[in-house]
Amino acid sequence: MPAKPKIGFYWCASCGGCEEAIVDFAEDILGVLEAVDIVFWPCAMDFKKEDVESLPDGGIAATLLNGAIRTSEQEEMARLLRRKSTYLIAYGACAHMGGIPGLANQFSREELLRYVYEECPTVVNPNHTRPAPSFTNKAGHPLSLPELRNVVRSLDQVVEVDYYVPGCPPTPKITKAALEALLKGQLPPKGTVLAPDIALCEQCPRKASKPTNLSFAGFKRPHLTATDPELCLLAQGIVCMGPATRAGCEAVCICGNMPCTGCFGPTSRVRDHGAKMLSSLCANVAPKQTKEINEVLAGIPDAVGTFYRYGLPTSLLRRKVDLPMNNGKEAR
Repeated sequence: MPAKPKIGFYWCASCGGCEEAIVDFAEDILGVLEAVDIVFWPCAMDFKKEDVESLPDGGIAATLLNGAIRTSEQEEMARLLRRKSTYLIAYGACAHMGGIPGLANQFSREELLRYVYEECPTVVNPNHTRPAPSFTNKAGHPLSLPELRNVVRSLDQVVEVDYYVPGCPPTPKITKAALEALLKGQLPPKGTVLAPDIALCEQCPRKASKPTNLSFAGFKRPHLTATDPELCLLAQGIVCMGPATRAGCEAVCICGNMPCTGCFGPTSRVRDHGAKMLSSLCANVAPKQTKEINEVLAGIPDAVGTFYRYGLPTSLLRRKVDLPMNNGKEAR
């Protein structure tokens, strides 16, 4: 009997939802286990870094790595798994685009550390103590912690990525389709996002109610208004990222009467996900005078969190402009 292809799963800077997405296969996971040999999945099974290091380069058929890269340890593991894997797949929005952890790029590393360990209202730390990358305890034993990098990065900003499975988290349907494509050798060109390359609006159950010409006299926040479950959310003045977001999620948020927040990222025809949506909305603001325009836009109190919730590290903006620089190059 030929050996089963070896598969790995790993978790970097993310919430853990992508690990749950694998479990969401329910009974279908039994078919996956029959078809592959899982050689690394520390979240669910007792694997160590040494187990990966002992494998030959390229010995893992495919690794699905979720989470952004923020620490030295995550970067080290990404490079190790890249070397050991024939295919490295950015699994989920954080690995794909930086994800919600990427919103930290609005602040410098020093600002984040100072707030978390010194200024947060619930912290009592009169000595301003912070975790040290290296330390020797009273018994003389050296201890170490991963270093926090200056910016959050998507996986492909650290190592070469073969394919992307989008979503926060990816749905069982597209995860299963990606695994089946790998197992059958029916893979698209390298670099492909393994989801439909059309806007979510094309698959939205409210598509028929979307007006041909939108005109915004104000924006409403979904938790502060009663929404019509049948009417296009944009037509109700609620920011929905569907027009700028890739399809494939089965419109689960919209079916739950909540707007799309963009976790599947842009289609291949969009360079900057947030800018695409922002320009579309601004072009359809009804008032034409500055004061009235500003009043309308005030209905979107967190523009970065709204338009770049999952993709700030891979956007044209990428990060706060006054972060430290290394010889004129972007800080890690």
